Amino acid sequence: MHFPTSVKDHPTVRRAVRRLDDLADLLDPRAGETLVRCLDDTLARTIRPMPDGTAFVVTGDIPAMWLRDSSTQMMPFLALCQEDEPLQDLLLAVLRRQFQQIARNPYANAFNAEPSGRAHDPRDLCEDPWVWEEKYEVDSLAFPLLLAHRFWLASGRTDHVAQALDAARTAVAVWRTEQDHERLSAYRFRREDGPPSDTLPNDGRGTPVARTGMTWSGFRPSDDACVHGYNVPANLCAAAALDGAAELAHHAHDRDLAESAALLAAELRAATAEHGTVEHPEFGLIYAYEVDGRGNALLMDDANMPGLLSLPLVANIPATDPVYLATRAFALSPANPTWHRGTAAEGIGSPHTPDEHIWPIAIAVQGLTSGDRTERLAALRTLLATDAGTGQMHESFHKDDPRRYTRPWFSWANAMYAELALDIADLGTRALWTRPSHVTRPVQGGTS
Repeated sequence: MHFPTSVKDHPTVRRAVRRLDDLADLLDPRAGETLVRCLDDTLARTIRPMPDGTAFVVTGDIPAMWLRDSSTQMMPFLALCQEDEPLQDLLLAVLRRQFQQIARNPYANAFNAEPSGRAHDPRDLCEDPWVWEEKYEVDSLAFPLLLAHRFWLASGRTDHVAQALDAARTAVAVWRTEQDHERLSAYRFRREDGPPSDTLPNDGRGTPVARTGMTWSGFRPSDDACVHGYNVPANLCAAAALDGAAELAHHAHDRDLAESAALLAAELRAATAEHGTVEHPEFGLIYAYEVDGRGNALLMDDANMPGLLSLPLVANIPATDPVYLATRAFALSPANPTWHRGTAAEGIGSPHTPDEHIWPIAIAVQGLTSGDRTERLAALRTLLATDAGTGQMHESFHKDDPRRYTRPWFSWANAMYAELALDIADLGTRALWTRPSHVTRPVQGGTS
């Protein structure tokens, strides 16, 4: 199967480039060409058509497919696919691959293209030759469900719905199990060498947690181990993924799944509101980043999505929500230990990368979640000014010197630049993630 390898002549992209070129207040003529380069890099270099008609997507300079990363890499193309059947086929092929991977191992975060046995660390407990890494992260199950729902909204196609609902049933079962991790879960992760953030304590079980109604995660979206087992943005992202699954199930006449998904979404939100918020002396009521149900809370944010700053993008939380706004103010301040201000830029980083490094992903998210057009344009200008002359985004860069960066090829960051650029051109995917929760829409065609 052949998939598109360039969108430089796509009518939506051409309109976006013209609009970006016409923005006198953007003050950087590279905005449009960088948009095309970032989108084309994803299509031409990260996607591998497979013999079974699916598509394997590497995250960049690591030869594995992450469920989360591959979803975010595809998100900008939702804005281009409405009248473009080849792009729809590509998105469908990626989704089918993701659904296969979830069915194979719902606790794994990254997979091989074949059963090669390649792995980040071959000594990990997981011996499945298809699995690159088995770091269990709630968002690994949530992001393909978000993509599946948004693909349906963008294209009207339902070729993927039956598989999506199977993946949703798996996610519901896993998230239910991990609501009582201490008693019900068999998941363990131990890595003998490396930093503490690369393994779970307590013989691979993770730090102790009490039952709260939230669902447990071993690792963060950064692939770093959780300090406390309940990652707040991941729980809220899971609730949004369940919203979409419930909507698809409702229209596929699967009442049981629609009800079970909606019920779990409500439980996760209620539990997060009760246990995942704290009263901050400066900012008021805000979301914590992680909690354990035993009275401990970690106050920070991480550049990776889902993070607290990205909640409007991934969690069906309005950007005007008071708790979100207070949390946003905290995340974009020195009170957040991962926020940095330097001579080149300011923004959120991650414990996953060196200190005083800022992530382009977080800069793009700051722009996308802002109601201030000036702030959105400033975010795009910052991304262009900190690419170290490479014409594409990186994982992170030093706050004072963008030439000191990590990962020369990181497709997720390129996708986030594209999301922001398309959004500023008023041709992005905003309508797909600002819909009110539980809005219904008739499905076109069947469910398989």
